[in-house]
Amino acid sequence: MLTKQTIHCPNCGNHAVRQQCLIEKEIVTETACPVCDYLLVNCHRTGRVVDSYLCLNTRR
Repeated sequence: MLTKQTIHCPNCGNHAVRQQCLIEKEIVTETACPVCDYLLVNCHRTGRVVDSYLCLNTRR
């Protein structure tokens, strides 16, 4: 892990974690929220989405 920050979730506004990791010689940024189950992983260099997930059945 290169960096780790606590941010507001872009989906629900609760506290989420954004961290940068080195995976196979590429830096990826992962944003994850434990409240609404939001996940976004993208390549730091190109901005391309590597993985994403959002549970739509979550009560807020």
